[in-house]
Amino acid sequence: MVESSGGEPDDGAAEVLDRPLPDGVRRRVVQLVSDGFGGLTLAELPAQLRQYARFTPTRRAKFAANAMAAAVESDTLFRQRIGERLREVQPELAGALDAGSPPPAADPLDVAAAAYVLRPTGWVKLVTAAGEEAQRADAERVDDETRAELDRLREELVAARGQTKAETERLRTELEAARREAESMHRKLRGALSDVKRGEAALRKAAAEIEAVRAEGQAQVSAAESETRRIKARLGETEAALEASRRAAREGRSVEDMRVRLLLDTVLDAAQGLRRELALPPVSVRPAETVDAVEPGRMSPKDIAARALSENDPAILDQLLALPQAHLVVDGYNVTKTGYPTMPLEKQRLRLLGSLSQLALQSGAEVTCVFDGAELAAPVLLAPPRGVRVLFSKPGVTADELIRQLVRAEPPGRPVVVVSTDREVADGIAKAGARPVASAVLLKRLSRG
Repeated sequence: MVESSGGEPDDGAAEVLDRPLPDGVRRRVVQLVSDGFGGLTLAELPAQLRQYARFTPTRRAKFAANAMAAAVESDTLFRQRIGERLREVQPELAGALDAGSPPPAADPLDVAAAAYVLRPTGWVKLVTAAGEEAQRADAERVDDETRAELDRLREELVAARGQTKAETERLRTELEAARREAESMHRKLRGALSDVKRGEAALRKAAAEIEAVRAEGQAQVSAAESETRRIKARLGETEAALEASRRAAREGRSVEDMRVRLLLDTVLDAAQGLRRELALPPVSVRPAETVDAVEPGRMSPKDIAARALSENDPAILDQLLALPQAHLVVDGYNVTKTGYPTMPLEKQRLRLLGSLSQLALQSGAEVTCVFDGAELAAPVLLAPPRGVRVLFSKPGVTADELIRQLVRAEPPGRPVVVVSTDREVADGIAKAGARPVASAVLLKRLSRG
């Protein structure tokens, strides 16, 4: 048998509550357990409650209510430790419960919660009685509230009846005024009908006048059409005369055309004779050969195969930059935020541009670094390093779009290498004929120095 803190046998331990713990009693039990946490060590707490040891009593009651209620119900040793803390804080209430005579002036819920924790003889009756007392109190409170609500509704009904009576009187007065206004409107309507009849007579008179004006206008239109036909006839005669004069002029120029043609034939024959005398060789260079493109058998960016190299091998970048007239376009922030994202933007730019300057000096390739201007609060004061062109996108234009413009500006066939991890950028520039390279590849190449 479990011993209580007072050394007496815990006679109430054998009693069992045959119904759920009333809500009011349960809340008081949880509060007692939460207050008792402060006097227990971490080892004295059940394992499921140790995570709440550092919580304040209010937070424990809020977040660990279910866990504390389950622990005090299932863990007898933990319940006895909480009971010891309760005896220290409320010795009078604990002594009265042990004596079997709870204080009559105490709150029944507090008495029931203390009895549930201490488990004196007859604690089940105390908990059950507290629950019934709480239900009776709630019922009485509901009855009082219902009576008060009923009284309020009765008062509102009386007030509504008085308001309805006053409103009815007001409506009757307004109805009488409306009737008088309607009679006045009827009189005005009769006057308006008379005005309408007079207006209709004036309208018929105006329609007759308009018809007369329309007839006069039609007569003027007929006269104008006759004049137009006469002018068209004269115009046809003038055009016929003009054509006749042109024909005469062409016949007059035929002699002059013959003399010019004779002089032209003479010049052509002289030019052919001069070519034979000078023995000029045929032209060896054609305009199509001046266009920069990749001919069969020559290397292009797409010909740099990965037969022996991984896509992440920086040696691929060296092969690409070794092509004639190679142009390296770098998505600046895409590279810096891949390699050193924690640095401020200004230091990211300076570190990348310094490395690109060394790469341009080593490879001899044209290097352009593009930064997104949308992330700048003000224009950047920057002296571009030697061998590197630095561009910022304009407002409303992203760095990705600026890179696409640079690729489209290059002539077909020139080796253009674009460094960016953005898949959309890589797909777009690949369709335009450029070679995409991942940012990690460039970072590996720059780390070699």
